[in-house]
Amino acid sequence: MLSSASVVTVLHRDAEARLFDAWLTDLIASAHAAPGYLDARVSEYADPALDPAVQVSFESEEQLDDWLDGPARRDVLQRGRELGCLPRADVVFGPDGLPPAGVAVFRHEVADGKEAEFVSAQAGIAAAAARFAGSEGTVLFSGDGGQWLSVLRFRRASQLTRWLNSGDRLGALPAVRASLSRNFTRVSLTTGFGSTVRTEDGTTSVTPGWKAAMLVVLVLYPTVMLLSRFFGPLLDELGAPPWLAFFVSNIVSVAALQWLLMPVMSRIFRRWLDPVDGAGLRVSLTGAAVIVLGYLATLALFAVVKDLQFWDYVD
Repeated sequence: MLSSASVVTVLHRDAEARLFDAWLTDLIASAHAAPGYLDARVSEYADPALDPAVQVSFESEEQLDDWLDGPARRDVLQRGRELGCLPRADVVFGPDGLPPAGVAVFRHEVADGKEAEFVSAQAGIAAAAARFAGSEGTVLFSGDGGQWLSVLRFRRASQLTRWLNSGDRLGALPAVRASLSRNFTRVSLTTGFGSTVRTEDGTTSVTPGWKAAMLVVLVLYPTVMLLSRFFGPLLDELGAPPWLAFFVSNIVSVAALQWLLMPVMSRIFRRWLDPVDGAGLRVSLTGAAVIVLGYLATLALFAVVKDLQFWDYVD
């Protein structure tokens, strides 16, 4: 859920339940017919404190945008307006699953048999949040295996922070925790160089520096070796002096790490980098062992494959 390019469309409903549910089915069907569709789900909205919404995920941001701007969705939305089903907001999530500013997403593992208690507690905390300045509503999604997701929206990030730190929220949290099998977590942020920032139970944790450093070395070494072998000679042919060629190579390597390579590797090692889920000794050692094997594999590659040894091609 929200692990790919996703949108949460928050809705205003004046239509009767039967018509609204049928219209939601049509909206999801328009997404299902679009290229790159992955999944969709409808929020829990029986309690008036919780907003009706639909979440749709696609394989890429481009495919999501094509559906959002396409005629099929536009036609369904127009029919919805005629019924009194109005879109209030589109909350768009990127491939990393991170929300935009002013939006907080929380994961909850609900204990078996306590789903009704959990929904009631979430409705209570949503009602409390609605009394704060800038509140734009709360959406609650059920998931597989007791995994639920709540999406809290405020107009500004500062207003969201004010609510998250408020006594009203702290007072409402025990009712939520009573229905969970483990404490809730806020969706984490992974930086461009592998550090994951995660807030749980009001405490912010960050990936240990040694893990981030190990992953950077795993990606940086082959990147520098390949750039030295193929990009460096190209700069030489263009007549770039060594001091400029080295500078340009650094720009290219850092850009490749920041926006291409490290995001991919961070997703692969997501659990290991997570300061909560990856904190255990077994997980930490297993991930470190995999990284070391990666070191050995890349070292062997550049030691054996002569065509990749840039020093043989330096004048």
